[in-house]
Amino acid sequence: MVSAAGSIPTGMPPRLAIGLKENRGQTWMGQSGVPWDLRYMYLTLGWANNWGYSSNTGAYALSYMNECAAVGTLPTFSFYEMNDQPGGDETQFLAKTQNAATMNSYFSDFKLLMLRAKDFGKPVLVLLEPDGVALLEQQSADNPGTYAAVASTGLAELAGLPNTVAGWGLAFLQLRRAAGATNVILGMHISEWASGKDIAYSQVTDPLQPEVDKVYAFLAPLGLAANVTGDTYPVLVGDPLDRDSDYYRVVLGNPNRWWDPSDSASTTSRSFNRFGAWLKLWNQKAAKRWVLWQLPMGNSNALNVYNNGGARQGYQDNRAEYFFGSTGDSHRQAWAQDGVIALLFGAGAGGQMTNLTDVYTDGQPFLQNHAGGFLKAGGLPLTTGAAPPPTFSLSATATPSTVPSGSSSTVLTTVTATGAALSSGEVDVDVYNAAGSRVSHNAYPSQSFTSSATRTFTTAWAAPTQVGTYTVKLAVLGAGGAPSYAANPRATTLTVVPSDPAQYNFETSAQGWSVSGVSLGSATVSSATAYAGTHALAINFSGQASGTDDAAVLAPAVGAGQTVAFHVMCPTGAPVTTVQAYVMQGGAGGWSWTGTTLSGAQLALGSWNTLLVTVPPNAAVPLDQLGVEFTTSSPWTGACFVDSVRW
Repeated sequence: MVSAAGSIPTGMPPRLAIGLKENRGQTWMGQSGVPWDLRYMYLTLGWANNWGYSSNTGAYALSYMNECAAVGTLPTFSFYEMNDQPGGDETQFLAKTQNAATMNSYFSDFKLLMLRAKDFGKPVLVLLEPDGVALLEQQSADNPGTYAAVASTGLAELAGLPNTVAGWGLAFLQLRRAAGATNVILGMHISEWASGKDIAYSQVTDPLQPEVDKVYAFLAPLGLAANVTGDTYPVLVGDPLDRDSDYYRVVLGNPNRWWDPSDSASTTSRSFNRFGAWLKLWNQKAAKRWVLWQLPMGNSNALNVYNNGGARQGYQDNRAEYFFGSTGDSHRQAWAQDGVIALLFGAGAGGQMTNLTDVYTDGQPFLQNHAGGFLKAGGLPLTTGAAPPPTFSLSATATPSTVPSGSSSTVLTTVTATGAALSSGEVDVDVYNAAGSRVSHNAYPSQSFTSSATRTFTTAWAAPTQVGTYTVKLAVLGAGGAPSYAANPRATTLTVVPSDPAQYNFETSAQGWSVSGVSLGSATVSSATAYAGTHALAINFSGQASGTDDAAVLAPAVGAGQTVAFHVMCPTGAPVTTVQAYVMQGGAGGWSWTGTTLSGAQLALGSWNTLLVTVPPNAAVPLDQLGVEFTTSSPWTGACFVDSVRW
């Protein structure tokens, strides 16, 4: 038994799976006498209605699934529509994702595939957009937050996803979930050149780990790590080469597409060992297994001519012999240890060697004879997976949850281990603004959890000047930030409101205000509403009587000639008929009263009313008091509010 990091997805064979490319209606695999594991084909734009030969029902794909089931193979599709979408070639991949109409049609086709797969009811493997995410990474300058049309496509299933490249990657997971196609295994394609360095053929002496880390950082929010859909991509997908190696040398004049098969070859050389080391690093980083597809079928007996269907036609390559030649078992074992669970052979272009022409030196078709013999003997069993990974539940509360700009809040995060223990991990508490940009990052490294343990983390957050709603996102990660074990992308929200610079803003106290008269009971600070900031002064009515009474503060610091702004709100239905804001001089000013009154239609119940009172320029200061007078038509138990009294 061979093990590696991560589990084998449900529905995949528990052995090193071997498959071939074979289109709909072709029958060679079923007649070969070999118990092939997988059978794959491309789905390009037009498949949904059989390129105009049938209605747009997706029956074309379903019939292929049924053909596969009839010969005992797992149906596999390379979903490869984007390059055929209007708008240009693969250099316009990102631009196409930014067109809402194009993406509506594109995702509608993928939704249709999920519905037909659900109808099929048995495992289906879907390899998504070969090289597509690598093109997105390079065209977005490594920024998964770059705009892409997802929610804006108008598809109801995608309404909750962000309009970003990350959201584009999550859309496939969301559509699979929405369709109920739990039998579908989705594979994310990892290109060895995605980071900007071609680690397999060109920059073969460069260290591998930094390139893996760079690409993982881009792909994690696209669905490799925990996310809002509740799903992640269960397998990684790679294609070591799309044509026979000697096709590049003979036809294109490029001899550098061969790998050294020697077991002693350096991992800093163009070799199978280097590519295997890259596979292993990815397996460990993402804790996911590999499906390698589109492996060239050329062998050392090929004629190095364009394949028109004759024996030995096609070009030479050593990949088929590497796995199924005289030392094949050790190589299969090694790559299984690196995380590989499936090898799918197929030509990526015309003229290459195929399973119909790969006659070997023994006069027999190479893959049918050698790979077939391997499968007939039982193949290479794989363990279903490593020990279950740690899992967690994550929640957070913010106190206060509404804060004025420039103030602070405390985020209390609760993390509970719901699965295996974690010896050393990291808890991240991040805050994002409404545009999806991270404005605060708090990492708690070197955290250990025993099974069922609950830990809390207290994070102080300073509210920025920009008002609006902010989202707290939580994650539990492995040491160094990978893999992601759990995430809560909307643990809680924080609302930033304008700060209140008024002399009387009532944010923390009543600031000396009090009430007088039978109809009023008290003046208290309240967070029920506010004109600015987060609190206002609640003027609580006693319910004992009706009449005219006031709430006021003594000896305010306002000067002569200054204008005082009062903000008052009484709820709809309150029997308040008149509100008057006023200032009153003391004995030196003859107890003179200056006020502004709102009554009848002037007084908007249920809304904030602004009343302006100008202190007479010859007023004797300090004033005796300023305040608000309320007149009610009947006894009432309720509250009016005064806030942001300033001059």
